[in-house]
Amino acid sequence: MAFESQSEEFKRTLAESAWLLRMNQPQAALEKLLPLYEQAPTHPDVALNLGGAYILMAKWRKAEQVLSKAAELHADNAMIWVNLAAAHLGRLELSGPQQQERAIRAYKRALEIDPKAPNVHYHLGLIYKERGELAQAIEWFRAALEVNPADQDASYWIERLSALLNASRPATGGETAPDEGQERP
Repeated sequence: MAFESQSEEFKRTLAESAWLLRMNQPQAALEKLLPLYEQAPTHPDVALNLGGAYILMAKWRKAEQVLSKAAELHADNAMIWVNLAAAHLGRLELSGPQQQERAIRAYKRALEIDPKAPNVHYHLGLIYKERGELAQAIEWFRAALEVNPADQDASYWIERLSALLNASRPATGGETAPDEGQERP
């Protein structure tokens, strides 16, 4: 796929769409992207930006359609998988278990491609927190800190969820937990 041969106009319009997305103007970006998508439906950056515009507009199904096709064509593009995960998930607080599972699979696929993909560990932590799987959430937030030690939100959630977990554990009456690897009596 020779995307390098795209016209200067095509490249300029694609760059403008990316700028519009960064400026949180998804409708304006969409107007530029739809003609590009008709012209080059297999171009990974066009699909990525179009999917991103749909996500920002909360048009999850449209984003899924565009990004699923792009993921099939560009299976080793981590950012396509990241955006596909966001499309699968929709609004976290409104998502159901199936949406969350599809998002988890897509996020994990992105990590297979790029173990340091930005924000993926953090988003996985949020999903597991929402599911009530606090220990799992903490592990993902810790991984987020390994990728970005300055991630204050991940630090906040580790502290908060650790406190919740500790508060929910029954008092041991002064007993200490067995060392790792030892069986409990």
